Amino acid sequence: MINNLKNAPGTGKLAAGRTDVAEVVSGILTDVRLRGDIAVREASERFDKWTPESFRLSPEEIVAIVAGVPQQVIDDIAFVQANVRRFAEHQRASLTDFEVETMPGVFLGQRNIPVSAVGAYVPGGRYPLTASAHMTIVTAKVAGVPRVIACTPPIRGEIPAATVAAMVMAGADEIYLLGGVQAMAAMAIGTETMTRVDMIAGPGNAYVAEAKRQLFGEVGIDLFAGPTEILVIADDSADPFVVAVDLLSQAEHGPDSPAILVTTSEPLARDALTHIDTLLVDMPTRDFAAPAWNDHGQVLVVDSLDEAFEVANSFASEHVQVLTRDPRQALEKMHDFGALFLGEGTCVSYGDKVIGTNHVLPTRGSSRFTGGLWVGKYLKTVTYQEVTDRASSALLGEVCGRAARIELFEGHARSGDVRAAKYAGAALSWSEHQFELEPEGA
Repeated sequence: MINNLKNAPGTGKLAAGRTDVAEVVSGILTDVRLRGDIAVREASERFDKWTPESFRLSPEEIVAIVAGVPQQVIDDIAFVQANVRRFAEHQRASLTDFEVETMPGVFLGQRNIPVSAVGAYVPGGRYPLTASAHMTIVTAKVAGVPRVIACTPPIRGEIPAATVAAMVMAGADEIYLLGGVQAMAAMAIGTETMTRVDMIAGPGNAYVAEAKRQLFGEVGIDLFAGPTEILVIADDSADPFVVAVDLLSQAEHGPDSPAILVTTSEPLARDALTHIDTLLVDMPTRDFAAPAWNDHGQVLVVDSLDEAFEVANSFASEHVQVLTRDPRQALEKMHDFGALFLGEGTCVSYGDKVIGTNHVLPTRGSSRFTGGLWVGKYLKTVTYQEVTDRASSALLGEVCGRAARIELFEGHARSGDVRAAKYAGAALSWSEHQFELEPEGA
């Protein structure tokens, strides 16, 4: 049984979204298709009050910008990017090319080929999200993408120097101070000064997310992402203050970020609620965290941990933090989530900023059918075939002819017929090939 100590009155508003977003985005995309750089420049002036002589930073400008970044910031960026790179390299190593002989002279193979050009978007509206440079650019480079361009908006007319440093250190080949839908359009469609890419990646606001939706198919995307989410599973062993802090850590992303507690302990839930009220009073980001918690926060008390895991799966949250006596139970019990954070020693903020797993993750229930950004998103897994044995080709041709005619595809059948006839003298029976088709160990 679920006891709802706090509901989310703003859930309906979140689901409804903004009705004008799609129309605004469509207009900008159409304009960029028609007028290229001029449309990009006008949109940048309109939304960001930013119209430099060139949106692309020159090598000299990059050197000057990075030189002004404190050494401690540079060192921290290097530390985090090393973590991201190390984990991405392990992911890449898990994806292997192979070739197998399935019948005599029939060779089937698989290759993982990187996308040729990627556009990485690093948001900068409310905050300079430097970490998104690590997640999108480093991962693409580990995948082997030869050309990665990166876009980030100015912040209140200023160059986000730390973000530029992160882009350079991550390996970006081109860097543009350009934000919003105009950046997505320029990367995906191309202009006179920006060569189009094959895929765009990275988080953003509702307009950026809608641009990705409308551009999908023309280019690839990493995934559709909405407001960030956190769900905490806790039992009576959890520290209610830690629970409160961690819930608000994600609520500060924006006023529409859901934060949910599912617990087996009502005393813990009530203590956490008290701590949240206290913490919000002087929280520097309370303008975002307070409405997020008030409108989209929930506290659910359940009878058992099994029920807690079941409820958590039903939310399919982006981040699931497990603060229980045996947090690794979640590895068996949970199946719908973007990323798991097990035990008090870790937290969602580590995943967002420093630990090395990717923070571009599925939201709004999409973890039911997809994972987050990883090396594999930048790779195309393709297959190839070669038949060098005449007898095998003759047998395949005979079966192809019959199979194609069942579906009334006469052209396909004739492709098989030609080979069956040409190699007829070499043909073997199905039974003579059968042993090759049986599973190993059968």
